[in-house]
Amino acid sequence: MLTSVDPDVVRALGDPLRLQIVTLLAQETLCTTHLVEETGARQTNLSNHLKVLREVGLVETEPCGRFTYYKLRPEVLASLSGQFAELAASARTAAKNKRAC
Repeated sequence: MLTSVDPDVVRALGDPLRLQIVTLLAQETLCTTHLVEETGARQTNLSNHLKVLREVGLVETEPCGRFTYYKLRPEVLASLSGQFAELAASARTAAKNKRAC
């Protein structure tokens, strides 16, 4: 059965800074300070983007003293990858189908 891709997750990854954050978090768990250093974004802007990533379930927080660390939820990306793989498989089959006008 073909599942639909979560549009909120795709929309969240459509922003270049959020994609950069996800790419960085795929390498290691980072705090906001690290992400500011790596991206060059302002802390408030970065916090807003991290909020979006948390809301769609791509990122989770880990409190550590006065800092908050962010880590990627790989199972969400794996699910998204599987959904796109299903779409690609369906598209291969559908390429042979043509509806008459």
